[in-house]
Amino acid sequence: MSLLPSSLLDGFTIIMTVSGLFFFLAGSIGLLRFPDVFCRLHALTKADNLGLGLIVFGVLPQAASVFDALQLILIWLLVMVAGAVGCYLIANQAVEALSKDADGQSNKLHEISMKSTLKPIINSSTGITNNGF
Repeated sequence: MSLLPSSLLDGFTIIMTVSGLFFFLAGSIGLLRFPDVFCRLHALTKADNLGLGLIVFGVLPQAASVFDALQLILIWLLVMVAGAVGCYLIANQAVEALSKDADGQSNKLHEISMKSTLKPIINSSTGITNNGF
């Protein structure tokens, strides 16, 4: 027995699902439009996780039982973990590919520039703001 009328729950489901689809569409456009692999990964993973979260949140009131609702939440969490792992692996391969020149030799100049670019990002989590090597 529901506390809210079914038309109100249906409206909530429609609004959340359409909002989730909007974020899926935005992530797909970002995948096609952004210039490099890192921007594309960022747009795709953030938008897809939010889109799926909104869809799951919208479908939850329609779930037949608590077990079904928990399954939806578990699926969303597993997709978030899989997306993060996939994003990490793709970004790692992109860094390795960008650090090698056409002959397959390591490009030291590019590695130094990547380290100087990534070091402030890595150290921001520790609170250290050292921009040197």
